[in-house]
Amino acid sequence: MAALVAVLVAAVVAVCALRWGGVAGVRAEVAAAGAWAPLLFVALQALVTITPLPRTMFTVAAGVLFGAAWGLVLTITGTALAALAAYGLVRWVGGPLVARHEHRRVFAWVRARLDRSGLLAMVSLRLLPMVPFSVLNYAAGVARVRLVPFLLGTVLGVLPGTIAVVVLGDAVTSGDFNPALFAVSFAGAALGLAGATIAARRVGPAPDPD
Repeated sequence: MAALVAVLVAAVVAVCALRWGGVAGVRAEVAAAGAWAPLLFVALQALVTITPLPRTMFTVAAGVLFGAAWGLVLTITGTALAALAAYGLVRWVGGPLVARHEHRRVFAWVRARLDRSGLLAMVSLRLLPMVPFSVLNYAAGVARVRLVPFLLGTVLGVLPGTIAVVVLGDAVTSGDFNPALFAVSFAGAALGLAGATIAARRVGPAPDPD
C-alpha cells in the first residue's frame, strides 16, 4: 500500500512539474505562496491522516515540496496533530464503549502494558512499519494511554522512517540520493520489535479472552 501511494504521489508531482517547468518550478510556486503553503500542508495532512489513509503520500510530498529540513519539520508536525486529533476523538466518542469493556482481562492487560511501559510501548509500535498509524491512534485512545507518552512516543517512533522518506523526496529534486538512509528504517523496525518484546515481558503474557 505504501509503495502504491508513493507511486501516486510521484505521478502527481510529475504532472505538476510538467505544468510548472520541472520540480524546481513546483518548489518555486510553493515558495511564492509564502506562509500559506506550509500551513495548508500541515492542516491537510492532519485532517486526512486522522482517517486510515497512509501518511506516506504526505511524507514524500514534504521532501519534494519543502526540502529535507523544512519537509521533516512540517510532516512531523502534521503527524503529531493527526495523532492527537484521532486520540482525542476516540477518547471523547468512545467513552461509553470503553466503560463497557474495561473490566475484561485482555483489555486490562493492554492497559497495564501501556501504563507501565507507555513511552517504550508507543515508540516500539510506531517504529514497526506493519502497524498502521491510524489504527494505533485509535487503540491508544480506547486504551486511555496517557497523553504525554502517547505524543512523545509517536514523534520519536515515526522519526527514523520519516527522515528516510523525506530525504528521498528531497533527492528527487537535488539528485543527491544516499542509499544508506534506508538502513534507518530497517534499524528502526528492528529496534521497535525488540522494544515491543521488552514491553510485553514487563507485564507478563497476555491472558485468555473472557
